[in-house]
Amino acid sequence: MQRRRIAFILSCLAMALPLGAAAQSAPAAGQGYPNKPIRVIVPFAAGSTTDIIARAITDKMGQSMGQQLVVENRAGASGTIGQAAVAQAAPDGYTIMVHSSSHTVSPHTFAKLPFDTEKDFVGVTPISSTPNVLVVSPGKNWKTLQDLLAFGRANPGKLFFASAGQGSATHLNAEKFKLAARLDATNVPFKGSAEAVTEVIAGRVDYYFSPIAPVIGQIRSNQLVPLAVGSPKRAAALPNVPTTAEAGVPGSEFNFWIGMMAPGKTPREIVNRLQAEVVKALNTPEVKERFNTLGADAWTLSPEQFDAYIQAEIRSNAQLVKAANLEVQR
Repeated sequence: MQRRRIAFILSCLAMALPLGAAAQSAPAAGQGYPNKPIRVIVPFAAGSTTDIIARAITDKMGQSMGQQLVVENRAGASGTIGQAAVAQAAPDGYTIMVHSSSHTVSPHTFAKLPFDTEKDFVGVTPISSTPNVLVVSPGKNWKTLQDLLAFGRANPGKLFFASAGQGSATHLNAEKFKLAARLDATNVPFKGSAEAVTEVIAGRVDYYFSPIAPVIGQIRSNQLVPLAVGSPKRAAALPNVPTTAEAGVPGSEFNFWIGMMAPGKTPREIVNRLQAEVVKALNTPEVKERFNTLGADAWTLSPEQFDAYIQAEIRSNAQLVKAANLEVQR
């Protein structure tokens, strides 16, 4: 009886050994990653600030990682079409997203979304903090922000501002400014920055809180007049342009950021690798020079810090959307 018992135990151990060896030799999540091209979804049109920033770093990341990062523009519905594509993608590191502050706005401006903004995405890192600049046509003859405010207060309901879509970061920046300035102005949403800038230059829309990148050329060629930046501090690219607070509208500051995210269940090893590659790309001379030209400030956090930042901003934007009485899209 004892011999049978010993034989049974030995046979069980013999069967278990291959399994244990297999477990020890199984590759950790992310080992060998990447071994094929990575799709980078940008939920805005080509030429938008988010797109420009994404392309500025993905080439360098691809060189370092040994695989191509392919930018795919999936514009529409204030970025939610692209967000949905990423939320539904396999969490294997081969589909990632470069998005903007709009990511934390859409939960409050859409009655129903095909994804959960907090659960279906994991933050990799912010990439840049890019100040918005309030620009107007020279034909308006507004030299300062106070000139615009004087016109708006003398002509209630006759000011119109552009945005790159309902609920976009450019829209929220303008709404925060409007609330702080107690201004009566109406949003005119466009599909992206390019259309918004065209209409402001033509004078058909009065002003636009644009990211610096799409308008720096027109500012330098005097096609647009910068009255103020919406950020907490002055922009390095426009050092002589005051902040909206400095120009007389305290409480109007808005941080416009662009960052990288991945599907929610992406393995932590892959998320950490992507974060490290972004940091590496931002430290190259070529990307530093590109950001300087764009008026963008490099900004990174750990994935855990970025997730916490996103969650906090979702809460604060809920209050802003409510205070601005923004229409919820159904």
